[in-house]
Amino acid sequence: MRILVTGGAGFIGSNTVDALVANGAGEISVLDDLSAGKRHQVNPKAAFHQIDLRDAAAVKGVVEATQPGAIVHLAAQMDVRRSVADPAFDAQVNLVGFLNLLEAARKNGLRRVIFASTGGAIYGEQDEFPCNEDHPRRPVSPYGVAKLATEAYLFFYKAEYGIDYVALRYGNVYGPRQDPHGEAGVVAIFSGLLLDHKPVTIFGDGKQTRDYVYVGDVVAANLAALSSSVSGEAFNIGTGVETDVNQLYDTLASIADFPALATHAAPRPGEQRRSVISPARAAEKLGWRPQVKLADGLARTFEYFKQQRSRSG
Repeated sequence: MRILVTGGAGFIGSNTVDALVANGAGEISVLDDLSAGKRHQVNPKAAFHQIDLRDAAAVKGVVEATQPGAIVHLAAQMDVRRSVADPAFDAQVNLVGFLNLLEAARKNGLRRVIFASTGGAIYGEQDEFPCNEDHPRRPVSPYGVAKLATEAYLFFYKAEYGIDYVALRYGNVYGPRQDPHGEAGVVAIFSGLLLDHKPVTIFGDGKQTRDYVYVGDVVAANLAALSSSVSGEAFNIGTGVETDVNQLYDTLASIADFPALATHAAPRPGEQRRSVISPARAAEKLGWRPQVKLADGLARTFEYFKQQRSRSG
């Protein structure tokens, strides 16, 4: 199969491409504008195209050249705060860019889409903990609105053109190659500060919670969805375990053997208080379950950043 991975130079994308190549999944192409991704992270066995999804003509050219039967769509404007500050930019990347891609691909043999949605921003403030996929979707940021709208567009493309899709609503993904500007960027930020033996600041009381899921588990979910016959459904990809920021910092500080207490600053406006998602449906229908415990994943992640620091001198 020919597979196009958008955002394939980024954190989740490059790890996914590596797994696809290792599994002999087919002919892999990567589309990335390198606004957040890094060229050196792209697997050498994948064809690379530096393209901005907002450039419809360029996207059309890549799709016509690669003729993907499947797309793993990971490219996104992923900064929630930027989406609030500039909703039009967020929509240009996350909605118009997506439509440029699908319009080109549907005319060139596309059969299946795996979409990286969100298990936090799409639900807004939750009524149930953990919540399942039937929980009301009440996004309170343009980023979350765009993810929800993309799921609706995918339903349209399935109904109108018969294109199968699976939407994966990720929890807060962390792990090697993580960018500090991503959804779970706090892990990368804390790791960098701890390596420098610098003080860490936690915004608010630190009791705000998230569902932290290791990137290797997310990659496994992407591959499970790609090979599955399931179509037209959304799945939470998380652990079902709620972890607050204070706990997260304490675990990382213990791993780093740097016992300094974090300081606290005023909370950021509009920050979601609690977020945790149930992965039960993914287990039932995709055969996917998270494998990596938080402490183990944080240890692997910290070691990655430590090695990167040592390589860079």
